[in-house]
Amino acid sequence: MGGMAAIAKACGHTVTGCDEDVYPPMSTKLEEAGIAVTSGWNSSQLSIKPDLYVIGNIVSRGNSLIEEILRRNLPYVSGPQWLGENILQDRWVLGVSGTHGKTTVSSMLAWILSFAGLNPSFLIGGVPENFGVTAKISDSRFFVIEADEYDTAFFDKRSKFLHYRPRTVVLNNLEFDHADIFANLKAIETQFHHLIRTIPPDGLIVSNGNDKNLNRVLKRGCWTPVELFNQSGIGWSAKELRPGEIEVYLKGEMQGGVKILQNGVHNYANALAAISAARHAGVPLETSLDALRLFKGVKRRMEFIGEASNVKVFHDFAHHPTAIKHTVEALRSKVGPARIIVLLEPRSNTMKLGVMRDKLVESLRGADKIYVFMKDLKWEPEVSLRELGDRVECFKNFNSLVKSVAQQASSGDYVLIMSNGDFGGMSKVLLAEL
Repeated sequence: MGGMAAIAKACGHTVTGCDEDVYPPMSTKLEEAGIAVTSGWNSSQLSIKPDLYVIGNIVSRGNSLIEEILRRNLPYVSGPQWLGENILQDRWVLGVSGTHGKTTVSSMLAWILSFAGLNPSFLIGGVPENFGVTAKISDSRFFVIEADEYDTAFFDKRSKFLHYRPRTVVLNNLEFDHADIFANLKAIETQFHHLIRTIPPDGLIVSNGNDKNLNRVLKRGCWTPVELFNQSGIGWSAKELRPGEIEVYLKGEMQGGVKILQNGVHNYANALAAISAARHAGVPLETSLDALRLFKGVKRRMEFIGEASNVKVFHDFAHHPTAIKHTVEALRSKVGPARIIVLLEPRSNTMKLGVMRDKLVESLRGADKIYVFMKDLKWEPEVSLRELGDRVECFKNFNSLVKSVAQQASSGDYVLIMSNGDFGGMSKVLLAEL
């Protein structure tokens, strides 16, 4: 929603906004764009008298502002619908979907197209370091968008990506998530099937050939050419030479090599997906490789925050068990035998419900010490993670957690903070305590 606000402002509209909670980096970016944001919702905000209310999917019935908008029959629309009808129409949309990696692939893809001189517009659910903003609008025909399967709004329960109608679409992976929205994996697969139904016959589907759930979705019906990645001998594949350095293959033939800042097999797959999508837009492989060498990453995706007392602190958005596992493994391959301390905030609705709590043991096994912040959880981490023994400590008090980590951290340790929120400003607070 913050990115959409920035795009609307760049198109010449006067834009204001409100949200339940406002925190960096988005709050900072909105302020820089000259967009006033109010924390909290209140019917008094109707005094602004806007021409249109663009409503995000976090807002539900019972919200005082929404109830008054409905009572007065004021004009409103969902964010994805507004974007699809007013911005994306007549553009070549490159949509990046999947349970994991959407932000990274979208950022890589937007940077590759920009590096190639195509000056793309983009809307991404994070801040790519190469751009410093989450959204950009240009006169280019190309628009890169992070295509989320989450529902659109309280009045539109379709997945958001159905409003975007991409010509090029990345299907990065597919797992069960968003337990507050979807009853099961099959329900999510149906939404992806509906997405595939919107791709034109001269478009391209870039799909993870190593994902059985995506393969099952494609078998339900596909009317568009498919190019696979993560599929040695058939599509695009990568061979790691050393952490962060890979050779790229297409149908078993080596195409070139590249060294990127983001190591880990999940990031190599992300790079392959971006290369394939960019090629569909006319970018030669060699240009994509040159661009990826200069790709700086995304804020809060294994982002190095700082160092104190020779303890390095990283922050990552990982909150799904698979993403947590990949992130820990990527850091391990980078730091070797050094001690890794994980701070985990199970903050998403799915994690709070504990739907996938049994998978967390395997996700966290590669860490030397794990601290879990227990806020509003419907399950007991001490019980679910008991197999990891005294490596796990659980806290309900934020300050106690911080002090414990600072006391037990030693010179040469790596601290990995994982949350899909601000975690109370944990990274800065911990660095100060260290």
